[in-house]
Amino acid sequence: MPAFLNPELGLIFWQLVIFLLVLFLLGKFAWRPILLSLKEREDTIDNALRMADQAKIEMQQLKAGNEKLLADARHERDRMMQEATVMANQHRDAEKARATEEANRIIAQAREAIQQEKNAALAEVKNTAAQLSVDIAERVLRRELSDPAAQTQLVDAYLKDVKLN
Repeated sequence: MPAFLNPELGLIFWQLVIFLLVLFLLGKFAWRPILLSLKEREDTIDNALRMADQAKIEMQQLKAGNEKLLADARHERDRMMQEATVMANQHRDAEKARATEEANRIIAQAREAIQQEKNAALAEVKNTAAQLSVDIAERVLRRELSDPAAQTQLVDAYLKDVKLN
């Protein structure tokens, strides 16, 4: 059997003493700082995960808040658009009614002016006709009254007309 398969008792003892010594030294100087740094790292990771979860929750809340604000803004925009449309329709209807009223007033004024002009023209025509009639009658009477025989003839003609009527 080879020698490395059958170790001697002294070798086992010294290996055990060295192993325990190394184990003690590692436990005293190395494992505690290593375990502490691992614990700190684990705590840091846990803290970071908690903060990430908190940030995620806050982001969800912000997103929900933003969506609510956006929905409110859209609702307000729609309401304002409806109000603007109603106001525009009312303004348009009022302006249309005012324009129609103004047009009717202008038409009435134009008709009145036309009627006044027509009456004035008719009065002028009547005055002109009357003046012409008077002028013609004056000329006829002058011509007929200057001649005594014509005067007698005219009187006889008027008398015949009176009798016939």
